[in-house]
Amino acid sequence: MNKALKALGVLTTFVMLIVLIGGALVTKTGSGQGCGRQWPLCHGRFFPELNPASIIEWSHRFASGISIILVLSLAFWSWRKITPIFRETTFLAIMSIIFLFLQALLGALAVVFGSNALIMALHFGISLISFASVLILTLLIFEADKSVRKLVKPLEIGKKMQFHMIGILIYSYIVVYTGAYVRHTESSLACPDVPLCSPLHNGLPTQFHEWVQMGHRTAALLLFVWIIVAAVHAMTFYKDQKQIFWGWISCLVFITLQALSGIMIVYSELALGFALAHSFFIACLFGILCYFLLLIARFRYESRQS
Repeated sequence: MNKALKALGVLTTFVMLIVLIGGALVTKTGSGQGCGRQWPLCHGRFFPELNPASIIEWSHRFASGISIILVLSLAFWSWRKITPIFRETTFLAIMSIIFLFLQALLGALAVVFGSNALIMALHFGISLISFASVLILTLLIFEADKSVRKLVKPLEIGKKMQFHMIGILIYSYIVVYTGAYVRHTESSLACPDVPLCSPLHNGLPTQFHEWVQMGHRTAALLLFVWIIVAAVHAMTFYKDQKQIFWGWISCLVFITLQALSGIMIVYSELALGFALAHSFFIACLFGILCYFLLLIARFRYESRQS
């Protein structure tokens, strides 16, 4: 497989991750209006003013512009090169383009017309899908090379594992929205204790921001437990299928790091490093879960053909 295509895939995935983390940085630093209510210009100029908010917002817009060029190039090139090998390439290429433009559109509308917590949570959720589609497209490029050399083994995915894969993917997306809603309603420090909300009222939430925070924690805890169950199932029955076995091991690692970074956000009182790490780990976790969905689609297609 063309080395340049692989390099483009890696570069595009990295830039999409930068865009995702950059969006979290804009939110965490309150830089959303760093360029005023203008888009694509920044206070009527192409280059930003020399203040932190303007530079952060402008840099995020610049990275988003670069990502559009890279994603369009990757989608077209991979469609030409690997569609004959993997039929899902066309779908992923289209998905990567559609969600990238949706992501950019929501960001632009938020700047020009203002936004609310639900819209900004939606913006982050779409950003995750956009990143995941590019990540999977890149994985396909590398996998296509193995397929040509007949190194890709046929899959065998039982109904219980399919249930875990699909269920956790859908549920994790819901948890992502609860987390984004915490951030955009400024509820991150509503509960200063972990795992309970506070020393008062037996640790239970009593007002809106506390309920938002504890709702996210409860949803995240259930996700953590479910991933442990799925990972144990994979380690028990799928040792010979490396994609599934190591995929769930990776999910277990990322959900653990995600939980730890979330706890540290509370104890460090919104330290920027932990906040950005929290966004990074969920992006990696969601990308792997989306890859599982691709494996299921491939398994079902191969089963019908045999």
